[in-house]
Amino acid sequence: MTCWFRDRHDAGEQLAGLLGRLGPWPANTLVLGLPRGGVPVALPVALALKAPLDVLPVRKLGVPGWSEVAMGAIGPGGIRVLHDPLIVRLGISDDAIRKVEARERTELSRREGAYREGRPAPVLSGQTVILVDDGLATGATMMAAVGVARASSPQRVVVTVPVASTEAHADLSALADEVLCLCTPPDFRAVGQYYQDFTQTTDDEVRSALRAAHERSPHDPT
Repeated sequence: MTCWFRDRHDAGEQLAGLLGRLGPWPANTLVLGLPRGGVPVALPVALALKAPLDVLPVRKLGVPGWSEVAMGAIGPGGIRVLHDPLIVRLGISDDAIRKVEARERTELSRREGAYREGRPAPVLSGQTVILVDDGLATGATMMAAVGVARASSPQRVVVTVPVASTEAHADLSALADEVLCLCTPPDFRAVGQYYQDFTQTTDDEVRSALRAAHERSPHDPT
């Protein structure tokens, strides 16, 4: 299967088509994008499923001096997932991990407040939760997201991404109730290689996507 996306919106549209074919989805479905890049992918999914959209703020723990590579990830409530084989292979100390985690927890708190703009966090208990990101490399960030979601006792947790490494797909399949992915290329190297435009998503773009979904939400009393 050809695995190519113009940008995150195009990836979201293609994912929406996949989920639409697998429907119908229950009325208690909630779509959560992982900020920042997962939110513009999640918007077309939420609109197509007529489901509310929100964010699940998790943060990658980048390898010191090589921050684009994830050695783990964190989420609210003290959730932490570490990529132990990588940490051992690179000889990363516990102290180095703690320093990275402290910095990322500060950013995690900032984002959670900035993106919701006063809206309360969604209730996940009893919901069918669809977690969306723009792709999975190591899968550490999504593993943290699944851990955060599970802590709130949802009815079902579904991971949905345009592209993933075969390793990350297998790891997430053991944690989530289902993993829905458009493609898992055998020669996967990085998520960005499958996008024509993989420009970094801004905070303003995240807020704009959340506002657009909120205005069109079937659960909005207005």
